[in-house]
Amino acid sequence: MSFGKFILSILVVAAASLPAAAAPRSAIALRGSPLLGESFTEFPYVNPSAPKGGTLTLGVLGSYESVNPLIVQGTPVSGIREFVVEALMARSLDEPFTLYGLLADSIDVADDRKSVTFTINPAARFSDRQPVTQDDVINSFELLKEKGRPNHRTYFAKVTKAEKIGDRGVRFTFQDAADRELPLILGLMPVFSARAMTPEQFESGGMKPLVGSGPYTVSNIDAGRSISYRRDPDYWGKDLPVNRGRFNFDEIRFDYFRDASVMFEAFKSGNIDLRLEEDPGRWAGGYDLPPARDGRLIKAEFEIGLPAGMTALVFNTRRPIFADPRVRRALMMLFDFEWSNRALYNGLFKRTESYFERSYLASTGHAADARERALLAPFPEAVRPEILEGAYRFPVSDGSGQNRPNQKAAFALLTEAGLVLKDGRLIDPKTGQQLAFEILANSNAQEALLLSYARSLAPLGIAARVRVVDSAQYQQRLSSFDYDMIQNTWPSSLSPGNEQLFRWSAKTADSKGSYNFAGVRNPAADAMIDSMLAAETEPDFISAVRALDRVLLSGDYVVPLFFTPRQWVAYWARLKHPDKTPLFGYAVDTWWTESK
Repeated sequence: MSFGKFILSILVVAAASLPAAAAPRSAIALRGSPLLGESFTEFPYVNPSAPKGGTLTLGVLGSYESVNPLIVQGTPVSGIREFVVEALMARSLDEPFTLYGLLADSIDVADDRKSVTFTINPAARFSDRQPVTQDDVINSFELLKEKGRPNHRTYFAKVTKAEKIGDRGVRFTFQDAADRELPLILGLMPVFSARAMTPEQFESGGMKPLVGSGPYTVSNIDAGRSISYRRDPDYWGKDLPVNRGRFNFDEIRFDYFRDASVMFEAFKSGNIDLRLEEDPGRWAGGYDLPPARDGRLIKAEFEIGLPAGMTALVFNTRRPIFADPRVRRALMMLFDFEWSNRALYNGLFKRTESYFERSYLASTGHAADARERALLAPFPEAVRPEILEGAYRFPVSDGSGQNRPNQKAAFALLTEAGLVLKDGRLIDPKTGQQLAFEILANSNAQEALLLSYARSLAPLGIAARVRVVDSAQYQQRLSSFDYDMIQNTWPSSLSPGNEQLFRWSAKTADSKGSYNFAGVRNPAADAMIDSMLAAETEPDFISAVRALDRVLLSGDYVVPLFFTPRQWVAYWARLKHPDKTPLFGYAVDTWWTESK
């Protein structure tokens, strides 16, 4: 071989080892193309002429123990992630899953999808005016992968290497190309100053804020009671298209309340500016106030295009009392939605029947298509026939509060599970132990529902007690899965992805701080999530999501509750918002204030 041919062969081998070439882009969509072109000037749901100034005060129920929301340790404060710490890219709230340039001005996904490269915007600066560097991005990634919350640890475990490319690039290399969402997940990775905090400080939490690059800085901390953010007038990204018309308040303050009724009184007196209402009874009658009648206080219903997700009473299947799915199904049948909705909620709720309720991703009412059946074929016992055919409906009562037909059906299941009714107590004859459990809550507002549910179980000899604890204890017990049953909401989007691992994967069932509150360990669920993440076409994706929905519904992991058809928001009239509401619903970072 000649010297020239030898050199050529070396170059060919070297080139073959590089990631497949792809063109850098300023935006990326998980499926399809971004709706906004390269020359867009602002998101379509903002007012680019919105005035700057004023203060926004929001209320939060509970307390906080840490100003670092990126770790498990301590109950985190609100607002850091939204206003102080930025991601590499910004998510559009008007598209299912599309990102546009922020800290990174371009993204380059290799053609083989085994790596992604971000190019840092040379103008990007932290609040201390230091530039955002490749080291900051890589160190943020490594801290989140090793010491962050379980969702980041789960996602980033799929990355095998993070390296500098040129002067401004950072490349992440993956184990394989199976997860099509991973480049976008990395685009949403929060980036903070590596030089301003040691790994030990990061992990310990406490009251030392992260140094971020966002539009606000922390201006005041009253530990556990309030936190205030001050808009940075020299914020590096204020003129970027993704930020124009946003972050209009000079100050944003979060005040914490241990009692929901006290927080509502603070709103009525004008000490809180805006609240998202979740209580139908209060929405129906609690705002009949003089300021509402004379126009100073506004009740608004905002359309939302996202799935409602799953709000439910959650069985901790790690506990022996809930190990038998027949017991769980019986307890689900004993929830009387029709009575609860009429008596407690003015009939304003709708029944949740899917983990992707209020969307085309829900399996309810749809027979499984050929793609779903192929995905589910290796797991013939994972989905009940009536759920596979889309024919299943949750039990319905006459709303009288008697619920006798459902009680009869539930008792038959409990008897089939080996329990017997003796002296008014439903017991396991082998141990003599009554079927009894605790429902853990962190708000008095939950009590009416939970107590009514507990009373509905008593006629069958089941003892359920409700225990309300403070937010710190509640968060601690949630993180360590120290409960029998809780009420929880898993929100959803039109692009469910890696967060499903954090909720349903066997790998996260014992991960402290994960959202797998039910303790799901189901190979079929894991396989459906993998198929969803690998789906290349929209039909394949929808089929995988619906198949996952069927597996979870068949597992009887929760007692599905209800959802609101719109977002109920009350606010003082000095606040203004854009005319257009995005797909994700109202976005307070697009609002502004008029002078009082």
